[in-house]
Order: sequence, then structure tokens, then C-alpha cells
Amino acid sequence: MIKKRFGSSARGTRASGKAEPTSASRPDFSDIPESTEEEFRRSRQVGRPSGKMAQQLIALRLSPWLVSQLRKMAARQRKPYQTLIHEILERSVSRVS
Repeated sequence: MIKKRFGSSARGTRASGKAEPTSASRPDFSDIPESTEEEFRRSRQVGRPSGKMAQQLIALRLSPWLVSQLRKMAARQRKPYQTLIHEILERSVSRVS
């Protein structure tokens, strides 16, 4: 059995317990500049889209070659590969129905 060379932190040593805990109840935002109107116009919503029917998370086992090909196809279409897989499956099922 090979012994681990590094501890839990990036430098290879364990973090000491002497550091003071940060206060999540009172974060200091004083050094963050105010957002401009231009920044608000360029911003986009992050997270799951609201109003749509929620999708179900599943796990599939696919060959590495197939995943690679799907990722390449998705990159050419400039979309996430999971979205491409969903569209391909949706088209296939709608043809059968």
C-alpha cells in the first residue's frame, strides 16, 4: 500500500486549528465597488430556468468514444453536450410516437 505524500491542504500540511473563523453573518463588502447600469444590462440570470417543467436527473453509462463524439458535435453547435443529448433523444422519441 502506498502512503499518502500530502496532507489535506494544497501545500501538503494540515491547516492549523488556530485560525479565527470567518463570520458568515457579517460579511464585509466595503471593498467591492457598486455595480453600474451597464453591468446590470450585461448580466444574465444564473441557475435553473423558472417556469419550465423540471427535468429529471439520471445517470447513463456511455462509451468514452460516444461521449467524445457528442461533445464534439455540441461544440460545433455551440451548446452544452447534455442539451444536445436531450434534443437528440427528444427527436428520436417523437419520431416513434
